Amino acid sequence: MEKCHLKLTIGHLYPKQLNLYGDMGNITTLKMRTEWRGIEFEYLEINPGETICDADFYFIGGGQDKEQVAVSKEMFAQKDFLIKKRDEGAVFLGICGGYQLFGHFYQPFEGEKLLGVSLLDAYTVAGKKRFIGNVTAHTNFLAPETLVGFENHSGLTYLQGETKPLARLSVGNGNNGEDGFEGGRYKNVFGTYLHGSLLPKNPHFADFLIRLALENKYGENVELAPLDDSLEFAAHKSVLEKAY
Repeated sequence: MEKCHLKLTIGHLYPKQLNLYGDMGNITTLKMRTEWRGIEFEYLEINPGETICDADFYFIGGGQDKEQVAVSKEMFAQKDFLIKKRDEGAVFLGICGGYQLFGHFYQPFEGEKLLGVSLLDAYTVAGKKRFIGNVTAHTNFLAPETLVGFENHSGLTYLQGETKPLARLSVGNGNNGEDGFEGGRYKNVFGTYLHGSLLPKNPHFADFLIRLALENKYGENVELAPLDDSLEFAAHKSVLEKAY
C-alpha cells in the first residue's frame, strides 16, 4: 500500500482531566512518527459531555483520583461503544489512571468504587505503599524487547482471564509489587503504569502500535519506513536498568 494513502486517526480521551507526568508527549510522538513517514495524522480531542467518536487508536493518560471519578462516569456511559471498537481491533493505550479504568473497577481507599469499561479483564484497588521510580521491563513481542519508563502510583492492579501482562519486570514494582509484571494487554488493548512519557523513550513500541492500528484499519501488512532513532534510543538506554 502506498504510504500517501495511509491515514491514522487518534482519539484522545479526556486530555484536560488525565494528563500527568508528560502523558501528552505520547500523542506528540505518535503524530511525529506518522507524519515523518508521510502518513496523514488526524487528532480528535474527546472531552467530558462529548460522544466518543470513531478512531483507529484511542489514548488515555493518567490523573489523580478526583479526575478519575468524573472520567469513569463518562467512559462507563459509553462502555458498549468502546468494547465494540476493541472487538473490531482498534488500538487502545491507557497510562496509569487510564489503565485502571480499562479494567472492571478501581476501588480507592475512600469513596465509591469507580467502574471501568472492562476492555481488560483486570481490577485495581488502592494500596498502602506508593511506587515511585524508574522501571525496566521485558516484552516478548518487541525488538528490542525492553520497555522503560517511570512509575508513580499506589493502585494495585491484578490481571485475570485472557488479559496477559505487557512485560516482565527487572526494575520497579509494576502492576502490584507482587507478581513481577508490568501492564496488561488483550487483543489490541494495552495498559501500563509507565509515565515519563512512555513512547518518546520507546520508539519501537510507538511504531508497533502505529503499525497495528494501520494494519487493522486497512486489512493488510503495513511497512513503516525506518527513522533515525539514535536520540530516542539514547534516552531509552539512559533509563535502562537504572534503579530508583
